[in-house]
Amino acid sequence: MVARLGTVKAAARALGVTEPAVSGAVGALRRELGDPLYVRAGGVIELTPGGRRLASAAGAILDLEEEARRAINAAETEKTTLRVAATPPFAEFAAGPLLSVFSRHHQDIEVELQVARREEFAALLANRSVDITLGPPVTDREDVPAMVSEPFLRYGLIVVAAPGHTLATSKGLAPAALVSTPWLMGPFEDERSADTGAFLARQSIAPRRTRAYPNNAAALAQVASGRGVTLAIAHTVRDELERGSLVELNVRGTPISALWFVSTLRQELRTPSAEELRRFVSTPEATRAMLARGGGVPAERFVHMGTRWS
Repeated sequence: MVARLGTVKAAARALGVTEPAVSGAVGALRRELGDPLYVRAGGVIELTPGGRRLASAAGAILDLEEEARRAINAAETEKTTLRVAATPPFAEFAAGPLLSVFSRHHQDIEVELQVARREEFAALLANRSVDITLGPPVTDREDVPAMVSEPFLRYGLIVVAAPGHTLATSKGLAPAALVSTPWLMGPFEDERSADTGAFLARQSIAPRRTRAYPNNAAALAQVASGRGVTLAIAHTVRDELERGSLVELNVRGTPISALWFVSTLRQELRTPSAEELRRFVSTPEATRAMLARGGGVPAERFVHMGTRWS
């Protein structure tokens, strides 16, 4: 500092210490290094050759200190990526609010959501392509490491149709009565492992016409227009039922109670960020977020790869 500012007084003022303190520190350096370091000339100091080398070395040390400080700060603020896989219904109706609230509590974690079929969950976890899955439990497979599936949210499934549907006012409908009506559904919902596919299989219903849409919101819109029926997650259609744009059909065996699960590799293999989300999903705050009205993810944010919340 003395070399940079030219006088002991200026150096003391810049450092916020007394002039004797600066002089004492310089004196100690002179004795230790065996060099006067500077001489006075015309009211200012002039560095000796040894003083110039020391000033250059000190500058390099300060630059390294600043570089180290920046690197440490960058490391502290660097985000960890948490890779999540979810089935289409969970991704569309619950993942957005859940992951948004989670990210507010864990700003050092960037969440990447991948939409996948239930049958893909085990391989995605085993290959470390994802850290955690949300939706149905993982299907056990002998060729993958042990995994843990834990239930965290119960939901109901109901059959809905447009108010003008021919069965809208019927009571105690047998599921077989729905065989002749078109079933409209989101992606993969016709598979036996999905909610709709499992329901139809249990009731031995082979619908004459089915149609899958890019997302469940699109399927519900078509149902509301009178083009067919669908099996809907009850809390996601509360607003439509209250407005009267959809009605619940009185079908025997419904509502159906179902569970969403969080699945990970076993404890010693899961990542710290996966463990944080595993714990969070069962908290009251997470439950409120997932069940909140209007909490779904807009269709334009719902994609099969690379949706991020941070």
